[in-house]
Amino acid sequence: MAKSNSSPLFGAARIFDLSLAEMIWSRRTIFMALVVGAPVLLATVARIIQASGIAPLRVNGVRVDAVSVFGMIIWVLFLRFIVPVLGVFYGTSLIADEVDDKTITYLFTRPLRRGAVLLGKYLAYLACTTLVVLPSVMIVYFLLVPFGDVARSFPSLVTDLGLLAVGIAAYGALFTMIGAWMKRPLVVGLIFTFGWEQFAMLMPGYLRRFTLAYYLQALVPHAMPADDGVASLLQSVFSETPSAGLSIFVLIAVIGLSLAWAMRIVERKEYVLEQ
Repeated sequence: MAKSNSSPLFGAARIFDLSLAEMIWSRRTIFMALVVGAPVLLATVARIIQASGIAPLRVNGVRVDAVSVFGMIIWVLFLRFIVPVLGVFYGTSLIADEVDDKTITYLFTRPLRRGAVLLGKYLAYLACTTLVVLPSVMIVYFLLVPFGDVARSFPSLVTDLGLLAVGIAAYGALFTMIGAWMKRPLVVGLIFTFGWEQFAMLMPGYLRRFTLAYYLQALVPHAMPADDGVASLLQSVFSETPSAGLSIFVLIAVIGLSLAWAMRIVERKEYVLEQ
């Protein structure tokens, strides 16, 4: 097949257009919409409890304000569960689903570089997951945070959204590489997320440095409101954290290297479809 002279970015944009609508209306996205609906349900219950005059959460007998509750939901539910799940289910499927559906040859016979195909599908993943997660985050925020506290807490909300974006990009890039490399990527992704990361984060020493959660957690206190009780709670659970600068560098490096490796794999790999 003759190589295309079109730029990789142009090819990625074409694949992005084709993939985005397909991802949004897939069964996988419907399932993920149900997953991100769980924090909305919890926020609704917390709002009802709060309206009755009862504090929905206390730490050491001290009432935790609504802004801090929102920050903890971002960390515990979104960054530690929803974002990795999105990365696993979407990232590992970008190439694996095309192989399983026997449509990979159709994509690769287009006059586009293979790496551009993968990059376009990854960008569609970023857009799709943002469309799934962002509404949930905003609904949770406005359910929990009183209108009078919006101006004070808005910078924290922006930081939270930035953390979610970095987490989605990092987990997605890592599992995109795994999906391009391995034959059963979903199993590997689930073991990494719910096995290795959970185990390593509880163990002392260097093991946790080989997880993405370790570097994301270092950015959490910057997103949390200035509440000594909540900050102390997080720091007691995760006593050892890298610097914010190192964490950002590592996460960006993971995104760049994973995508570069994934693109190199699909450029060189021969995909043999099972009959």
